[in-house]
Amino acid sequence: MTRAPRAAVEIVAIGDELLLGQTIDTNSAWLSRELALHGIRVVRRATTGDDAGAIRAAVAEALDRTGGVICTGGLGPTRDDLTRPVVAELFGRSLLVDEGVLASIEARFRALGREMAANNRCQAEVPVGALVLSNANGTAPGLVLTRDDGAFAALLPGPPRELRAMFADALLPWLLARWPERAGAVAHRVLRTTGIPESKLAELLEPAFADAGELGVAFLPSVTGVDVRLTSWGTLPAEEATSSFDRIERAVRARAGEWIYAVGERDLADVVGDLLRARGLAIAVAESCTGGLIAKRLTDRPGSSDYVLGAVVAYANAAKVTQLDVPVELIETHGAVSEQVALAMARGVARRLHADCAVAVTGIAGPGGGTDAKPVGTVCIAALAPGTEQSRTMRVPGDRSEVRERSAQAALALLWKLLEKEAG
Repeated sequence: MTRAPRAAVEIVAIGDELLLGQTIDTNSAWLSRELALHGIRVVRRATTGDDAGAIRAAVAEALDRTGGVICTGGLGPTRDDLTRPVVAELFGRSLLVDEGVLASIEARFRALGREMAANNRCQAEVPVGALVLSNANGTAPGLVLTRDDGAFAALLPGPPRELRAMFADALLPWLLARWPERAGAVAHRVLRTTGIPESKLAELLEPAFADAGELGVAFLPSVTGVDVRLTSWGTLPAEEATSSFDRIERAVRARAGEWIYAVGERDLADVVGDLLRARGLAIAVAESCTGGLIAKRLTDRPGSSDYVLGAVVAYANAAKVTQLDVPVELIETHGAVSEQVALAMARGVARRLHADCAVAVTGIAGPGGGTDAKPVGTVCIAALAPGTEQSRTMRVPGDRSEVRERSAQAALALLWKLLEKEAG
């Protein structure tokens, strides 16, 4: 029986290095995004090692379940590159050397001034009846094998540069021709929040999603906040999807607008930078436990020299005193990790660098250094803007890296709130 056409695939990423964690599988994420833009849904992703049985099982299950599978990796010339022979066997095809492919591989080696090793010859072995996808950036060609029932397997090389070019130039046109009447592109709208836990945000927003209809809703927590992602799976016309996004966004903002700092992929540092530039203000940064992370995030933005004057990383107490004019008695009385010291750091860096605004952080990032009164994760932040200043003490969860990331985000959020309030 011929399989009914459906614009959906599974991805099988192949390689021991992926399972061992030595290499991050960026290929599957990239393919998922690209396929979604063209209305082709990825319904499942799997990873397997360089094991013939595991590869065979993963591909066979994907073919039976979804009817289309894209495999990445395992097309090289070494003994652990098993994708080509395993999938050929699964489709009942023998492998024959394709003289055209072999000539192309030999020509590539000549162009590089190198002699082709004997084992590269296996890369010219093509399953009978397979479609060959040329590789302009490497030696391994891609392959597409189809069954009588319409199921198919596409084999792409593992190196990202090779995979991406081959997908765009050869496999994507083949897929679009296969499914000329597919759904529209998958579309997203992401509302970025900070300063509110995922559970509280989900509870708060539950009524807003009562009439979400065909839109998918997901909460994506990270160390910098929680993103609320709305998804149209391509079943709605573009204008109707946009209208639905607008309607749900209004409902979300009505309940949680005070925590939403951006729509899309913009970082909080972008938002703060835009506010500073729009008002003609300049900022200085004083950091202890974050070690320059806030300054890095601010200056990662092109054009940040318009509003960033500089930063001081005052890790030791002596540096806080000499570089930021924090009074010694303030540290002796309240401790280096205190709102009083954080405010003094912010005032000192603003005064030293003649800045209109400032943020400061001091805390205990761990894993050591905590006390009963101030355990690891105790962080004090401060921010000042023209005519106003504010400080906070937090208990930040996570390991050393997470404490630093969360603290930097919280400091930027504190300044964002002050600037928004002043602008309003």
